[in-house]
Amino acid sequence: MTIGIVCYPTFGGSGVLATELGKALADKGHIIHFISYQQPVRLDAFHPNIFYHEVSVPTYPLFDFPPYESALSSCLVDVIKNEKLDLLHVHYAIPHASSAYLANQILKKSNQNIPYITTLHGTDITLVGKDKMYESVVTFSINESDAITAVSENLMQETINSFDIEKEIHVIPNFVDIKRFSQSNKEHFKKMLAPHGEKILTHVSNFRKVKRVEDVIYAFDKIRKSIPSKLLMIGDGPERQHMEQICRELGTCDDIRFLGKQDKLEEILSITDLFMLPSAYESFGLAALEAMGCQVPVISSNAGGIPEINIHGVTGYLTDVGDIDAMVKYSIELLSDEEKLIQFKQNALVQAQKFNINNIIPMYEKLYEAVLNKKG
Repeated sequence: MTIGIVCYPTFGGSGVLATELGKALADKGHIIHFISYQQPVRLDAFHPNIFYHEVSVPTYPLFDFPPYESALSSCLVDVIKNEKLDLLHVHYAIPHASSAYLANQILKKSNQNIPYITTLHGTDITLVGKDKMYESVVTFSINESDAITAVSENLMQETINSFDIEKEIHVIPNFVDIKRFSQSNKEHFKKMLAPHGEKILTHVSNFRKVKRVEDVIYAFDKIRKSIPSKLLMIGDGPERQHMEQICRELGTCDDIRFLGKQDKLEEILSITDLFMLPSAYESFGLAALEAMGCQVPVISSNAGGIPEINIHGVTGYLTDVGDIDAMVKYSIELLSDEEKLIQFKQNALVQAQKFNINNIIPMYEKLYEAVLNKKG
């Protein structure tokens, strides 16, 4: 198949999943065309079956805001015509699904019809989609899709509850590349960061308010008083400066490192003892799954789709959103019991293997074939 993948190019879950999906499909012989406003961050190596098309958005004094949706629609029409795409797979409803619909309408004028599949990832439904300014467009473009997928059962239910959806939503979960996200021996690296054998805790996010990054900082301040430990903060975003200020106020700066965005995340996870994800909402929790692939137990909130991957008392612990004391209690309990920590690490890997990319890709291929057969 020749497939166009439309996604955001950032470190966020939707962009990561879309890129890893395309790479895996290319490995299986499919021809993949990525379409975005810049090259996706995980599209970091040459592959003969992968092509990238940049959406150019010209600026004119007439527009206060560049018309990205129109530029994307035009780019889609051009790529579909010239590259002979079989179908489009768009990730994130706004503006990708609506742009795919518009491109389809343009192509129908020349008797072409390209099916498009929309994958819902989370905030396109729980945040943007619920905004009255966008709700009607989101609902329409989803319903016009030839197929709809959601990355978790929770997100599927959220979508059904929030929108008047007329079609079946297929749940195809996020996945992890176990070959990449697996534990490797980085003991020399760990000794550099924790020279006295301290435990290492890690948090990865885009530092938005919904991630509740401050809960990680406050919990760690209490944990380190019982268990010698270090905290690694991976990522960047609007809350980072505030988090650094909290560290200064608590006097924890010597034990916390803000490492920014990291391409080799698996190397950091390989030296991590405990992963923390206290988000107010996660449609799935891909960062936690990648940690589990590296045999890292997870302390997380019980929000959204996270309980679908982090099993309480088996792969880590779940707490109510904002319950810092529970986070501290479970973290100390796990970090102070080496035998239990080892067992939880093994359990985390077993759970992550259920979401191995090799198990999930065939689900997408089956859906693609069903959509194309229906078209035919």
